[in-house]
Amino acid sequence: MGNRRRGHSHAPKTPPLSLDTHSSDHEPGVKHRICMVSDFFYPNMGGVESHIYQLSQCLIEKGHKVVIATHAYGDRRGIRYLTNGLKVYYLPLQVMYNQSTATTCFHSLPLLRCVFVRERITIVHAHSSFSAMAHDALFHAKTMGLNTVFTDHSLFGFADLSSVLTNKLLTVSLCDTNHIVCVSYTSKENTVLRATLDPEIVSVIPNAVDPTDFTPDPCRRDNSKITIVVISRLVYRKGIDLLSGIIPELCGKHLDLCFLIGGEGPKRIVLEEVREKYQLHDRVRLLGALDHKDVRDVLVQGHVFLNTSLTEAFCMAIVEGASCGLQVVSTRVGGIPEVLPDELVTLCEPSVQSLCDGLETVIARIRTGNEASPAAIHRKVRTLYTWRNVAERTEKVYNRVCREPVLPLSARLQRLRSHCGAVAGSIFSFVAVITFLFLLFLQWLRPDHLIDVAVDSSGPHSRLGQHVSKKTSKTPNPAVS
Repeated sequence: MGNRRRGHSHAPKTPPLSLDTHSSDHEPGVKHRICMVSDFFYPNMGGVESHIYQLSQCLIEKGHKVVIATHAYGDRRGIRYLTNGLKVYYLPLQVMYNQSTATTCFHSLPLLRCVFVRERITIVHAHSSFSAMAHDALFHAKTMGLNTVFTDHSLFGFADLSSVLTNKLLTVSLCDTNHIVCVSYTSKENTVLRATLDPEIVSVIPNAVDPTDFTPDPCRRDNSKITIVVISRLVYRKGIDLLSGIIPELCGKHLDLCFLIGGEGPKRIVLEEVREKYQLHDRVRLLGALDHKDVRDVLVQGHVFLNTSLTEAFCMAIVEGASCGLQVVSTRVGGIPEVLPDELVTLCEPSVQSLCDGLETVIARIRTGNEASPAAIHRKVRTLYTWRNVAERTEKVYNRVCREPVLPLSARLQRLRSHCGAVAGSIFSFVAVITFLFLLFLQWLRPDHLIDVAVDSSGPHSRLGQHVSKKTSKTPNPAVS
């Protein structure tokens, strides 16, 4: 994995499913009714949240109906509407840890069944291995006979206890899922190994950024000093311990060097201790949690974007930094070597010394004026990843999935026992049977035909779209008048 050449995601060779689909797979006339499900969505901030929102907006733009199901965030409960009629169900499910809900495979079935039936969903698309709600949704959707897609946004190990348990849960969830999407080739290899999947049902579709949201503005930089920007959750996995070693070493060598750090997390105390110990209060600014709309305003103040992640499937942050015209320095881990071409990123080993050497090289280029201009970097990045391209490739996945049968209960039980091992397979076969009986009870208690069908706010039958078109047709064109 570590020897994969950078820039593979831009190579002419296409990944095995979504780009390798035959021409008959693309059915432009077919419009799907999709439910995105994850514990992670706005107002929570992160890469998964941004991915779900941006992908949903582009799918709506292509004429599909999209709704999102997530858990309630504080007072944000019930149904909310976002841009272009994107409907979000904030369900009253109990959060257990790190914004992930508690799961019993049963308590969420009445709520998710109501959403799927009300919205006449045909495809359930779950996101993130960390999301218990996503695993629940996959299980319930297959019980209800719906097609399923899963997108994995993370990399996992194989040795520690949490990884073993998560990998077993992933094996159970994905063994009868129609299709799986990963955000990098490294992520695909990792997921195929963890869940013992057939590589043919796993596609590689990278993340993207909206280049209009991340444009350079050199006037915002203070050129009397060199500013290194770090925007990340302040947790161990993001390499904050490495950052705490880099800061004093480089600040001691370069008196005009400053750090601008955005993000929040349990490792913030480590950075505060470093700042206090070395008296760097005027050179290390901790901005705390940032709203997504404020990220660009922070990025354009810097000369260098630093990423110290210890594991990463696809790092959107370095694409955003490069799109704003910054020189990017990053650890060479996970899928990061695939994200940007060599001339746009300096890759280092995940160690303090290697990262310091990489930063020294970039700082020397900046001092001598040998670096590319922010505008030139932005022009290169804006063509690499676009959400419309991601939506087009995801649409091909949906077209293929809709032609595949959903396994009946007997076949699901056989698949679980054969694929997940004797113990886990038997346990989850029992859970599948109980879930099926619970679904029959719910259908008897409140049959599907008694559940009110929701008014479409997106898709080909959107009332919102009809209302907007009528309003537009009645509004005189100022250019004509």
